[in-house]
Amino acid sequence: MPYVTTSIAIDAPAALIYELAKDQERFPQFMPDVESVTVVERHADRVLTRWKTLIEDAPIEWLEEDRFDDAALRIDYKLLEGDLDTFEGTWTFVAEGSGTVVALDVTYDFGVPTLAELIGPTLEKKVRENAEMMLAALKTEAEASSRASLVTGQLRTTK
Repeated sequence: MPYVTTSIAIDAPAALIYELAKDQERFPQFMPDVESVTVVERHADRVLTRWKTLIEDAPIEWLEEDRFDDAALRIDYKLLEGDLDTFEGTWTFVAEGSGTVVALDVTYDFGVPTLAELIGPTLEKKVRENAEMMLAALKTEAEASSRASLVTGQLRTTK
């Protein structure tokens, strides 16, 4: 099954980025290809969400389960139903120096073998670009949030 892994260094604490990644309802606010994320069920350690995204202006929708491991700062996700046969993977958040390395792993299958044979490299490129876009958007949002937290904290300590 096709697999893509991407990562990015983010100048923000791992716990802050992890909490931001868990707040998937906010993704459409700062991720251009994510049209909507609707929470269907929320539990302490997992969430069911309905996603609507665009890949090359083509809408793709699915229902996903995300499992949160707060101690390990890890999110495991898996498609339950939707426009793809398989779409699953992990988000990991590893503190490194004063920042964090965030990795996004994706295993996917569009469920049409002849399509995969014809445009497999193009599909892989699109999945990789989408994962990189999500990480870049998360980086921008996390670093802005981290700077805002630092400024707010400095203002509190100087009063």
